[in-house]
This record gives sequence, structure tokens and C-alpha cells, in this order.
Amino acid sequence: MEDTLGLLRIIVRRGINLAVRDTVSSDPYVVITMGQQKLKTHVVKKNCNPEWNDELILSIKDPNVPINLAVYDKDMFTLDDQMGDAEIDIKPYIAALKLGKSLRNLPNGCALKRIQPGRTNCLADESSIVWNNGKITQDMHLKLRNVECGEVLIQMEWIEAPGCKGLECEGMAQLYSLYFVILRIGLTCSVLEMCINRNRTVILFQLLFNDEL
Repeated sequence: MEDTLGLLRIIVRRGINLAVRDTVSSDPYVVITMGQQKLKTHVVKKNCNPEWNDELILSIKDPNVPINLAVYDKDMFTLDDQMGDAEIDIKPYIAALKLGKSLRNLPNGCALKRIQPGRTNCLADESSIVWNNGKITQDMHLKLRNVECGEVLIQMEWIEAPGCKGLECEGMAQLYSLYFVILRIGLTCSVLEMCINRNRTVILFQLLFNDEL
């Protein structure tokens, strides 16, 4: 655990309009891999809109290592059929975690960051990283690749386990002070990002006047 930053809980919620791989339906399950780690949900029989609600926990040593989600159709006597895949990008979530640990007074439901679907991700819809009851979570609506149709909904939550290194929060004291200065002068913001550049903390604020905290 000495090299581990923390644990990432991924709740695989459900699938939407998954591909048919049997006669009229499929028996889908999800596999999540990161490096040598491989985790699976249970199989849902004969359902192309399955609800799994399974919790899978990854050990995070390097947030830059890709996390891959793949869906398969369970078969009894042949190899399981592929039903598409997607990559889970956790780097924006990790950046929000470093930010949010020092902003304990945020109201519930505050969006620390919003990520839009684009060519560089597998999002089917906007994904929000949200502060709720002292926790930071991210819901992701993933569009599966390499398949004719199908989407998967997941939620991510960070777990700080004993013995883990934890996430560094360089410059958080300055960010905390500046945040409350902004609140006092009446501005609103929905995105607060911290970037590390040449060992110096650079604080970036994107002020969105139509988006209340």
C-alpha cells in the first residue's frame, strides 16, 4: 500500500440499449481493467437494459494509467461475445479531489467541474464532479465504442484508505483564502482548477456568472 495513492470505488449502475448478442437479447456483464487489475460485475440474464449497481474498487498508484470498461455477453459453451468498450478518464476527477479537500464549506450539490462530451473522451452526456456531504463524486454516462449501440452509467468515489500515500494538495491554503475572497465580493464560480507548473502552484478560476454555487 506504500505506493498506492488511494482507492477508487466505481459503482457500475446500469446499461442502456446494449447490443443483442443472443437470439433476441444478451446476458451482459462489465469488466473494468487498470494495469494488472481486473474486476467484474455480476451477469444480468436476458436484458439489454441491465441494472448492476455493483461496487468495484481499484487501487490507484498512477492516475495516468488508463482505466478501461468493457461489456461482454456471457455464453455457456463458447467465448463470451464483446459488446463494446469505453475508456474512463479520471484525471479531471483527481484534480477536483485535490481542490475539494480544502473547501470544506461548499454547499451540497456544488459542481466543482463539468466535462463535456468530445473526441478525447467517451462521454455520451455532460459529466459533473460534485461535492455532496463531504464527498466528491463523479457520475459518467459512457458511450460504448466498437459496437453498434450501447451506453453504461457509472459513478466514481475516492476512498482514502489507511496506509495509502494520499493526494498532494500543494497550494491549497492560498486557494482556500482566494475562494472566500471571491465569495465576499459577490462573484460566483462553478470551476476551480489547480495546475502544477514547474513546481509552482498556478490557480485558475473560470467565473461563470450564470451558474450559482
